[in-house]
Amino acid sequence: MSTHPEAHGGWGTAIGATLHCLTGCALGEVLGMTIGTAAGFGDAATIALSVALAFAFGYALTARRVRRTGLPLRRAVRIALVADTLSITVMELVDNLVLVAIPGAMDAGVADAMFWLSLAGALAIAFIVTVPVNRRLIAQGRGHAVVPHAAHH
Repeated sequence: MSTHPEAHGGWGTAIGATLHCLTGCALGEVLGMTIGTAAGFGDAATIALSVALAFAFGYALTARRVRRTGLPLRRAVRIALVADTLSITVMELVDNLVLVAIPGAMDAGVADAMFWLSLAGALAIAFIVTVPVNRRLIAQGRGHAVVPHAAHH
């Protein structure tokens, strides 16, 4: 058994995995919230669109990294699903609960500072909550621990 701290779910690895998750989630969230708000969708439809796009971007980013290792697309997608599902789920759940809890956040327009500040704040809180989740997954050999090593370079 390795004694290297990262092999047991070190914080650095967990932060890196969570930053990766945050990138996909932020892309999906920003795009979904912007489209939903600009199109006048209700809160539920805007959140649903944002969550769907966050998962799509998160999985796509991981699958793209895994494909660079030479694995076929089908295998890369399976690895992305295994690596990212819990992380994205936690991040999206926390992010959207925070957004809904901030008075006026869901009613703010894309030109309002409230829209951007609440979205950034919600994503930051979601990041903080998701890091320990990823740390535990990696320590158990799950989550981003299943992503081929070459994809991390």
